[in-house]
Amino acid sequence: MFQIEFEFSLPQGYVDPQGNVHREGSMRLTTALDEIVAMRDPRVKADEAYLSIILLSRVITRLGTLRQVSPHVIESLFVSDLDYLQEFYRQINEEGRAHMDVVCPHCQASFEWEAVPLGG
Repeated sequence: MFQIEFEFSLPQGYVDPQGNVHREGSMRLTTALDEIVAMRDPRVKADEAYLSIILLSRVITRLGTLRQVSPHVIESLFVSDLDYLQEFYRQINEEGRAHMDVVCPHCQASFEWEAVPLGG
């Protein structure tokens, strides 16, 4: 079965304006249209580094209880969470797998983690 959506858990989590922390989410594979739309975005044209913000906001299908993940949400993430999502994006889209070497933020233990298919 071909997997197009992968679950993740952020190291820190997005803190919304009410103080709620959103860590669990899912990301789908990127389509050509996602990349085309992102490249046409004026923020990307002004600063190419913004490309990952736009792409992540398009492919993250769920983050906690948020109904939509906007570029503003991605901009508000802690750097460790942004780094995690960029690596996760690369792993599932470029390497076709969702295995990552991770470090527990609490005990610093290292281990390999594999994303679980949605509905699987």
